[in-house]
Amino acid sequence: MGAVRPDLKLLTHDWLSAIGEDPEREGLLKTPERVAKAWGFLTGGYTQTLTGVTNDAVFEAEGSEMVIVKDIEFYSMCEHHMLPFYGRAHIAYIPDGKILGLSKFARIVDLYARRLQVQERITTQVADAVLELLAPKGVAVLMEGVHLCMAMRGVQKQNSSTTTSAMRGLFKDDARTRAEFMSAVQGTLRSR
Repeated sequence: MGAVRPDLKLLTHDWLSAIGEDPEREGLLKTPERVAKAWGFLTGGYTQTLTGVTNDAVFEAEGSEMVIVKDIEFYSMCEHHMLPFYGRAHIAYIPDGKILGLSKFARIVDLYARRLQVQERITTQVADAVLELLAPKGVAVLMEGVHLCMAMRGVQKQNSSTTTSAMRGLFKDDARTRAEFMSAVQGTLRSR
């Protein structure tokens, strides 16, 4: 995270005034700086690259059995209302000579989640990133999210969730492979 951008501080100060607050009152004096820092973190994906977050963690390996990394927490900001959405991502791939360090899957999710986003796009971006990095026989990504733009405003449905998926290679072409993945993650969906 870099330096606090003065323009974000100024915008926050003006935003506080626009909603009827006094940005000069004691409790809000440091809010513009805190908000600027927070938004620098929440949108840190804009300043990162796929190569940078995976940091040479692609390794040659034998084997072609399915690898699944489940329950990767993600937090993002809806591009339509700039309100948070959050949830869990499940990623599977079938290696074809290359594997990726397991922690890098979480970093890939964060790379795309820490931007103004929609869940559908993050799901596709994560699948395409794994495909680009590893050229595996198949990739599957399933994401389940809770969107505060739907829960705390608008229709105000607090118990709703959204599930998105992206299937590539064998996961798209072979129903048995797709079913194996879905069965492996099924117990974790909506279980929390």
